[in-house]
Amino acid sequence: MADVFACAGCGTVLTAPVSQVALPVHAHHRYGHEMLPALMEPGTYAVDPEPSGPPWRPWSEFGADEAEARGVFAPVHALSLGAPGAVVVAPGDTRHTVLIPERCDGYCMGLDGRDGPNLACSHCGQPVATRIDDCSLWQSVWLAPDAVRRSPANDSAGGTTAREASTEEWKGTPPIDPSGRWNPRWEAAVGSALAHLLAVSGGTPVTLPDGLVTDTFGRALDALIPPGPPQPPRPPAKSVALALALAGPGLAAPDPDADIALVPRHPRTGKAWQPPGAVETVPLATDVWIHLAFHRARLLLPVTGGMPDGVLRDDPLPPYPGELFRPDSGVFLHTLARLPAVRQPWLREIYDRVREHPYANPF
Repeated sequence: MADVFACAGCGTVLTAPVSQVALPVHAHHRYGHEMLPALMEPGTYAVDPEPSGPPWRPWSEFGADEAEARGVFAPVHALSLGAPGAVVVAPGDTRHTVLIPERCDGYCMGLDGRDGPNLACSHCGQPVATRIDDCSLWQSVWLAPDAVRRSPANDSAGGTTAREASTEEWKGTPPIDPSGRWNPRWEAAVGSALAHLLAVSGGTPVTLPDGLVTDTFGRALDALIPPGPPQPPRPPAKSVALALALAGPGLAAPDPDADIALVPRHPRTGKAWQPPGAVETVPLATDVWIHLAFHRARLLLPVTGGMPDGVLRDDPLPPYPGELFRPDSGVFLHTLARLPAVRQPWLREIYDRVREHPYANPF
């Protein structure tokens, strides 16, 4: 069933009916210096299990044991002391909220939430949420977990029954946006998956299937795990190279020679699809995985016959980026810091190197 969120103080409904989905991997992803679209699709919400928002404590004030108890296994700039469980919705799904003027600071073009909740319940005036809409940030409203209450939506008020979407209804996101640049959702999704891929590789080079998988993962793997015999501090190689293959619902059985399967996260639960057998899995955002698994590029020329003289293909030409694909270093580091494998010396060395030079090759 769909849910609604209401003010914990007075019970005023603060959202339209919304259905829970997995938290997008780019939820805290910054991109460029421009206005970004909404983080969430209309009618959906997601929950961030980690503490979020101010106040913040710098890493130097955390002990390793305290950080690991929070699921962070490598140094980060700071950790939030806010409450876990913040709920994110699209700005258009909020109801009965008003801005708190003295908390409307931002970096450039809008609000960035630096002062904590900047939306109040219009009925009782209690701070209930944080609106984010500054440049480089995905537009969103984060409901404070201790200020709202969730309840099933009333069908008579427009609630809808949430049903499981079949794999045929899952939507793919193309890697190139209409402007001709690499899609920032892809940069974030590949950055997250790359962290998992390094962790399961054990430091062994990975061979990739031809096509877009190689275009998006290949340069990063070559830079972070150079091909050839492993060098200290990497561990001894398990084999000359590990093979990665796409696997998931709607595809044929995974290649029996594959050592690692690139699989989709379920769009609602966020759980990684599990292939048969003992193959290692690397989770990837569903919309990106769908495009990798099922999209087929248009042919440049007809299968039979030929194009008229002077005509190369249909107009308009498809957009192509003017630069090589770069995974998002911020998402990569955020994900890798939360994988226990980063405590291995060879992987910690990669983490520290990227953290010190986040815009160096391949980022």
